[in-house]
Amino acid sequence: MAYQQSFDVHSRGRGTIEITDEVARIVGAAGFAVGLVNVFVQHTSCSVVLTENADPSVRRDLETLAARWAPDGDAAYRHDDEGDDDMAAHGRNILAGASLSVPVGNGEMRLGTWQGIYLWEHRTIPHRRRIVVTVIG
Repeated sequence: MAYQQSFDVHSRGRGTIEITDEVARIVGAAGFAVGLVNVFVQHTSCSVVLTENADPSVRRDLETLAARWAPDGDAAYRHDDEGDDDMAAHGRNILAGASLSVPVGNGEMRLGTWQGIYLWEHRTIPHRRRIVVTVIG
């Protein structure tokens, strides 16, 4: 059996937005005691990540790392149709990923103590992002 819902996230530009509570709500609505939840973002210039939710400096440091992995405005990029952050955002999406899966037990996500699910916006300007959550039980 499977259950699926989507929701939108409005980013303010580059950075992370915690979506753990919304995903947990959907998992609860699915009504499965045991299973798996997949969280997928329908875009190529942002990511869905599982990372620490206790210390915000972790997410700021992730931005520092991403700037090293895929810097804005690199002269070697050919794809820059939407600005200096265009190709960098696509590269960061490839590196960080567009989906993740979390086990479900006792009707809830089996996240670790300090884990949270985040939309990671890689573009510098605000965007509306669509998240698809599929629960299999």
